[in-house]
Amino acid sequence: MSEIASRDVHQHLLTLLEQQQARFQVVEHDAVGKCEAVSEIRGTALGQGAKALVCKIKGNGVKKHVLAILAADLQADLSRLAQHFGGLKASLASPLEVEELTACVFGAIPPFSFHPDLHLVADPVLFQRFDNIAFNAGLLEKSVIMDTQDYLRIAQPEIVDFRRLSA
Repeated sequence: MSEIASRDVHQHLLTLLEQQQARFQVVEHDAVGKCEAVSEIRGTALGQGAKALVCKIKGNGVKKHVLAILAADLQADLSRLAQHFGGLKASLASPLEVEELTACVFGAIPPFSFHPDLHLVADPVLFQRFDNIAFNAGLLEKSVIMDTQDYLRIAQPEIVDFRRLSA
């Protein structure tokens, strides 16, 4: 993937946040792909991290791509996600599909959809525990920590319970 595309996503995101008068800060750090390591560098709790999963939902005549946002300390239950949309099965998208829909590499995807075919959903727990959320901002070496209410106001995700429930 071209470095230009992900830099464009990063700049587009920052411009959007500034235009919408969001309360946020950008944190630069080493490009680490693991949620645990990044949250430590950011100085945020793991549960504040907004993990972005690009998923494909199929079956029952449903065929759609979803950007599913989840607190980094939780696991996704993809069957709950598929059920929500009336599909039979959900799976993670391929690296090529991720690149086409987000212009980002795995681990750098911000919790915003800038593609008309990528439906944004978020699990509510991410917004219930902390005043701020943290996420990679289109680049592995740049993160944003932003006000939770500003995120909800600007991104407007569909709120869907899709975290794995403990047995």
